[in-house]
Amino acid sequence: MNLYQQAEYWLSAHKIDQLPEDEGIEVAFAGRSNAGKSSAINVITAQRSLARTSKTPGRTQQIIFFKLDESRRLVDLPGYGFAKVPLAVKQHWQKTLERYLQTRRSLRGLILMMDVRHPLTEFDQEMLNWCKLSNMPVHILLTKADKLSRGKGSAALEQVRSELSGEMSVQLFSALKRVGVDEARKRLNEWFQITG
Repeated sequence: MNLYQQAEYWLSAHKIDQLPEDEGIEVAFAGRSNAGKSSAINVITAQRSLARTSKTPGRTQQIIFFKLDESRRLVDLPGYGFAKVPLAVKQHWQKTLERYLQTRRSLRGLILMMDVRHPLTEFDQEMLNWCKLSNMPVHILLTKADKLSRGKGSAALEQVRSELSGEMSVQLFSALKRVGVDEARKRLNEWFQITG
């Protein structure tokens, strides 16, 4: 059993002061509502229902921590874009997300999820700009790659790489078809300092 298969739900935080101690190593999953964060976490950990998936965008409205071992955690961040939630809730989550991303010392990297059919939205660009300013390492998963033919998927991948000028690593990913899972785990291993 690999480390990811040992992942278990640990806790959820609605506010910054509910976060666990800022120690060890965390890697966070971010992306627009319905970009497939929960599905990606489930397939990477080889657990069908570790992270709750929903057909309703914006369902994850808390910061959810999954413990891999005593010092390593995966973090599921609220989807940005927050499709069908009141403005006050959106504003609360924007502030909470910003504070988490800016102040969390244990955060080693961000897995940014984008729907391969609609990459680099305005929200994605804002997140990428923030990451650049903060020197936050980012690995982009172009999700739902199974929705495009291989040729169109490769073209979308090259377009995103070109627009980012090679500043961040990018890959195709499909939770449904398990495309790109090993590549994503490899990046996580680097951030979690896992060898072998």
